[in-house]
Amino acid sequence: MNDSVERLIQDHAALSRRYFLGLGVAGAAALNSLPLQAEGLESSPALQEAIAKLESWLTAMGDFRDVSRGKPIPHSLSDEKKAEVGMTRDTWKLEVLSDPDKPARVRNEFRKSDNTALDFAALMELAKTKAVRFPKVMTCLNIGCPLGMGIWEGVPLREVLWLAQPTADLRRVFYYGYHNEEPSQMFRSSMPVGRILEDPFDLPPVILCYKLNGQWLSSERGGPVRVVVPEAYGFKSIKWLSHLYLSNIHGANDTYAEKNNDVDSPLKSFAATFAFPTVVKPGQPIPITGYAQAGIASVAKVQVFVQNKAENLPSGDKYFTKAPWKDATILPPPAEWGGDLPDGKIVKNTLGYAATGQPETWPMRLSKVHWATLLPGLPEGKYTLRCRTIDEKGQAQPMPRPFRKSGHAAIEQVSIDVEA
Repeated sequence: MNDSVERLIQDHAALSRRYFLGLGVAGAAALNSLPLQAEGLESSPALQEAIAKLESWLTAMGDFRDVSRGKPIPHSLSDEKKAEVGMTRDTWKLEVLSDPDKPARVRNEFRKSDNTALDFAALMELAKTKAVRFPKVMTCLNIGCPLGMGIWEGVPLREVLWLAQPTADLRRVFYYGYHNEEPSQMFRSSMPVGRILEDPFDLPPVILCYKLNGQWLSSERGGPVRVVVPEAYGFKSIKWLSHLYLSNIHGANDTYAEKNNDVDSPLKSFAATFAFPTVVKPGQPIPITGYAQAGIASVAKVQVFVQNKAENLPSGDKYFTKAPWKDATILPPPAEWGGDLPDGKIVKNTLGYAATGQPETWPMRLSKVHWATLLPGLPEGKYTLRCRTIDEKGQAQPMPRPFRKSGHAAIEQVSIDVEA
């Protein structure tokens, strides 16, 4: 067991008294009724067991949650069909074109029709000197849990953009992937060209991605080549990339924009539980584990609070800012990263990692982190457990962007029943 977890368990002996005092009248009553052994939480095997059962930090390629679109979903096509439509490394080609409706001035378009489209071999030539890799959690805008956590490798998109030699009237780039040759199934995303050409706020570059966790991208994960936008939700990271348009349009033309979504909102920070007992006995300490998504403002703290359902919360406080939140422990970097990494090690020169293979900061922005806490035992009753993040700017979830269409950040609430 690592030092951080040992400190976590030891600290709870002292924290338990302060925790109950923060619960008000019910907490004081619970404190007086608890057996003295509740002060010995440092030896909780239940918490150790819960931490041991946490998912790996990196997600194996086959374990990502899939929200792919299409009828049939392109990755379900036969191998022969995938080869025919350019969904294999041997047959993949990318067209880079000026937008016919709002053209940018481009000297060197890449077209399949004249055999100038970029192929995988040409992408790998660029990769010899330009490849980058970085950790990123892949998350859907409207789903309250990450799809998976990976280290994504590719060539910065700007390297290909400059090969097209744009000269003027370029404001936005939009792109899409294979969609069964049916226009109604096209799923498109876009970005201002400035985000492609440089990386603000120390972000990694937007990439043409061909590897995940050191392995070639599978069809399920968008292979052979997909876009990955580090700070964005998954709809920006188009799978099975086939077309890139350089355009003079002034605004987003994403498919998601047509569905009443905020298409420019970066990843938010939020916390959720991973495992907890739904029924416990009175006075029995309660082990809780969870994960947090570290959004664009990362995560400084994870906090929890327990409400007795028989007691009312203050009115007009929809984000529970007046609740008695208590800090949980953010777990340290894992001894084993998971994700089926080759040799189990972080590849050298992965952005965000030092030469030792350890992260330069923790939690890592735009990734996930695990947390744990051991709640002191509670008196008999029905309770609601909530958790939240505090980001590095001191902003408590769901602020500063509580609106659902700009990404999930609702405060999770789960039930725990304390029964004799």
